[in-house]
Amino acid sequence: MRTRIELLALSTALMAALVGCDQPAAVAPAAAPSTTVGTVIDDSIVSASVRAALLADPDIKGFDFKVDTRKGEVQLSGFVDTQTQIDLALTVAGTVTGVKSIQNNVSLQSKAPTLGGKVDDTVITAKAKAALLADESIKSLDIGVITRQGEVQLSGFVSNQGQIDSAIAVVSRIAGVTQVSNEMSIKK
Repeated sequence: MRTRIELLALSTALMAALVGCDQPAAVAPAAAPSTTVGTVIDDSIVSASVRAALLADPDIKGFDFKVDTRKGEVQLSGFVDTQTQIDLALTVAGTVTGVKSIQNNVSLQSKAPTLGGKVDDTVITAKAKAALLADESIKSLDIGVITRQGEVQLSGFVSNQGQIDSAIAVVSRIAGVTQVSNEMSIKK
């Protein structure tokens, strides 16, 4: 079972790396320190392995976590109902090979969304992703978007503060967004 999960993680990481190869290069105001192709692939494997571990755990598999990794630093974000769920997710993620540190950006939301609320949140997430893609000043493929009850959480590793500010401004203007939480980090 573990070998199958590792194989799935590796194939997912390789596909992600290959898909990113034909993306046009964006011109950023300030370039972040570069990483090697090997590091990008390693980080993709770590992210996929963390996602697989979270999905394999019966106590947390139903939660919507976003996992980003840069140079072994895992950024875990999303929304859950209790601190216990956060603690369990951090413990599971910490057991994955290649994880050097974990940045906990998971938010607590005690009120469970209704079916209509989940549909609204899905629409808001789609609009946010489209708006981020449309803004050429934002490297939007590095930004994760999760919405719960109108609150949009932006996460991931971006090149500079300007991209963070632009992303927050773009998403704040979307109808139905009640709040934007910044869980993005500048690449080191």
